[in-house]
Parts: sequence; C-alpha cells; structure tokens
Amino acid sequence: MALFDLPLDELREYRSESAAPDDFDAFWSKTLDEARAHDLDARFDPVDTELSTVRVLDVTFAGFGGHPVKGWLTLPAGADAPLPLVVEFLGYGGGRGLPHEHLLWASTGRAHFVMDTRGQGSAWGAGGGTADPVGGAPAYPGFMTRGIDAPENYYYRRAFTDAVRAVEAARSHPLTDASRTVAVGASQGGGITLAVGGLVPDLAGVAPDVPFLCDFPRAATLTDRHPYREIGLYLKTHRGRTEDALRTLSYFDGVHFAARGRAPALFSAALEDQTCPPSTVFAAFNAWAHEDKAIEVYDFNDHEGGGPFQVAAKLRWMRSRA
Repeated sequence: MALFDLPLDELREYRSESAAPDDFDAFWSKTLDEARAHDLDARFDPVDTELSTVRVLDVTFAGFGGHPVKGWLTLPAGADAPLPLVVEFLGYGGGRGLPHEHLLWASTGRAHFVMDTRGQGSAWGAGGGTADPVGGAPAYPGFMTRGIDAPENYYYRRAFTDAVRAVEAARSHPLTDASRTVAVGASQGGGITLAVGGLVPDLAGVAPDVPFLCDFPRAATLTDRHPYREIGLYLKTHRGRTEDALRTLSYFDGVHFAARGRAPALFSAALEDQTCPPSTVFAAFNAWAHEDKAIEVYDFNDHEGGGPFQVAAKLRWMRSRA
C-alpha cells in the first residue's frame, strides 16, 4: 500500500487525542512497588554455546508477581570491567530464541540483555521460555485484549513490569554499567521500550523502532491489520464496551509514557507501515519529553521500517551515549 496516513508535514505536528488517566502515575508507582516487594532473585547461569567471541549467561529474574522471567545476557569474551548495557525487548509473538541470534550488541563491546516476553515466543523465531501464569476474562486470541476488562488485569501491566525488572536484573550484574544503559526494541519491543523510558528515570537513552502500543484510539480505527485489529474484533463481539476498553488501554499507551521520557531518544517510523501507522509513532515521538530526540523516517517502507539502515543509525547514535 502506498501512503495512507497523514502527510509527513502533518505527522511532524500530530498530537494524540488520547488522555492519560488522572491516576496514571499512581497506578504505575503502585504496580512497581508491588513487584519490588518480591526479591529480584536475578540468577546468571553460564551457557556452553560454542561461540568464541562472546560469553552467554542464561538469566532468570522475578518479574510481575514474582513470576520467573527468562533472558540472555551476552558479554564480549574476556570482559573484566563494567560495560555499557543494551537492554532489548522483542516484537509481538517472539521469544528470546537461541543465544547465537543476538550477537550484534556484544560485538560492539557492549553488554546485551534480551528479555523473554511472558506467554509469547510461539509465532516466529526460535521460541521462548517464559510462561504467563495469570489468567483473565474472555479475550480475542492474541495478547491485545487479555485482561482488557480492567487496567489491573491487563496483559501489558505484567509485560511492562517485567521489562522494568529486566533493566534492574541486567544492571545487577557486575559487568554492566548502570549509568550507561540504553533500552531498544522494534514494534512491540519499541512499545515496551517507551514504557521503560517513562518508568525508569535514569537511562542513558532509548531507541524505539516503529513502536507498537501507541495512540490506541487512532490505531484501533485506522488500521485493520493485526495486532491492533484484535481490539476491534473483540469489540465487535462485546458491543458497548468501547469506552471501558479504551480506558484500560489508556494506562498502557506509549504516548503517555513518552510524556514522561527522561532520556535522549532515537525513534524510527515507516510511512507505509500498516501495522503501526506512522501517525501513532509520531504521536509518541512528538510527546517525548526529553529535548534530545530524533526520528528516522523511511518513506516507502512498511513495518520492516529501516531494517539494517536503522541498525546503522542506532550504532552511530549510541556512540556518545553507551
């Protein structure tokens, strides 16, 4: 599909009409306080990978509800002093996979932590290993409507809390430098990155690519592509629940986390992206609170965005930050 959203000059000025709930900050403060009542219990177990240039650790830590969450910590071989840290979050349906799938950041001399996303890891890649032991009200297949009946029950309350705890777990390792921590991710991973950027006050930077989970009121009515379409299909059956569903989603909207962003940021957007429409990405970018921010725009790309070109942009951007 050619361009279907707003023209670029309008995207640069676009602001979401989504309003943050009055108790947004209190909700997240309470959620994180409850999670931190559980011992982080971060465990780092060496893995024999047959890789000679990196050392890989199989990580388990306590996320939301104290539930065990998995991850990989990859370090350059021979590292003996704290390194800049890149914490990565994954796209919708994917899991942490296998260690040799995550070699980029360690090859730049940084520590790299990739978080397994609870309940996911069965749609692409080499799988995941983290269950989501929390049930919920009736939902459309997928994750977008799980627990949508109330903010306290919503799936992404658990996933975003896991992500904050993932940063804490990765920073707890003696070979990571907490002061030089950057969060990155694409699509769902970009949306989780925005949440972390709004909830963790002392990051060195965030780099969300074509982020998902932004400007829900617009996204749910602008695109009929999944995963946003899950919301519409749920409401097609559950007539009359639109207002309640949007209220729940407002606690998880990347636009509202962006308004609380306290680190330099590099975004990317693709103007033919039907999965995460560019206006929803610009809604978060334009709301990002830190003045040091930039966005790379890919005119003729769909949800693949900048691909390897965006990776190169992040490598350049990260030189002075981590």
